[in-house]
Amino acid sequence: MRSVRVVLCAVAVLVAALVAGAVAGFGADVAFAQSGAWRFGAVLVLSGDGAAYGNSQREGLELARDTINAAGGIHGMPVEIIFEDSRGERTDAVNAVLKLINRDRVLAIIGPTYSPEMFAAGPAADRARVTIMGISTTAVGIGEIGDYVFRNSLPEEGVIPTTIRVSKEKLGYRTAALLYSNNNDFTKSAAETMERELRANGVQLVAIETFHDGDTDFRAQLTKVLQANPDVLVVSALYKEAALLLQQARQLGLNQPVVGGNGFNSPELYRLAGEAAEGAIVGSPWFPGRDNPLVKDFVARYQERYGRVPDQFAAQAYDGLMLFAEAARRSGNPNDRQGFRNALAGIRNFEGVTGLFSFDDHGNPMMDATILQLRGGEYVEFK
Repeated sequence: MRSVRVVLCAVAVLVAALVAGAVAGFGADVAFAQSGAWRFGAVLVLSGDGAAYGNSQREGLELARDTINAAGGIHGMPVEIIFEDSRGERTDAVNAVLKLINRDRVLAIIGPTYSPEMFAAGPAADRARVTIMGISTTAVGIGEIGDYVFRNSLPEEGVIPTTIRVSKEKLGYRTAALLYSNNNDFTKSAAETMERELRANGVQLVAIETFHDGDTDFRAQLTKVLQANPDVLVVSALYKEAALLLQQARQLGLNQPVVGGNGFNSPELYRLAGEAAEGAIVGSPWFPGRDNPLVKDFVARYQERYGRVPDQFAAQAYDGLMLFAEAARRSGNPNDRQGFRNALAGIRNFEGVTGLFSFDDHGNPMMDATILQLRGGEYVEFK
């Protein structure tokens, strides 16, 4: 039965790809229904492992949408978002993107949540000449997929060097153990950057251990780390695996400081790991405590609506739709996919809740990061 489902899924992807190619063949100016609205798609992880990332993103997008529409929309037309659940799966992400392009006729797409999903779905959108923008994709090479692929999420290669440099300066560690998931493009890419930056900062790597997304027992790897006795643990993992790893590390007596990658930027890490995550260090463009009126207003409205402080994924989603809104204002036409793409690419010095933002020539963001630390379940500036 499983093999039948796999074959059917592959056929569905092939058929959808052929349809997408046919549509793209008519050119970027092919007419598509908008019904007097700015219609966007969003492909997010809304169920399964990692759903906390996608649900935060959905909340950020909904708040941005309602903020825009309450102010009269864009050129008098409201913003609509069609949400699709990728479940964190590459095939589901591709199918969702093709549906949004060919059936729903959206102007542009936000997402997918994960870098591996973008590496699979980004080329499909690029071939159809439909703008797609990641709001949490941080692996190396996302913006280089094609001219229609963007992201407002700061790549790990732009965050990790600062995270390693600042944490080493403040903690003074000389040796490190690197642990990472090696079946995920995002965590592998981050781990490669971590290894390079640790060595560049004169830190000796006394252990490098790998695992897979979905693993639950890390004691074999951690026992080897315990024997190596590093000064710091450096971890590249999504929040579920990271939480279990940290709990088991503490149980084995590994009480060293922990430096994490972007997967650590969800409050779910602390909720699942508890005290085992206390003091974890991570870099992020988002800091809810920043003394900035835009940040204070966003945090207040988000808290009023959802009852908690917005995390990085909600903030980047909010900024993502606001960037789309700015491109829509500049292009002026909800039926012009090419004009929208060109307007988005031209954005410079856009002030969002995550900071001052510009795109480089490859659709990657140019902005600064803040180094944070988990204290009592909250992210505070690392000092």
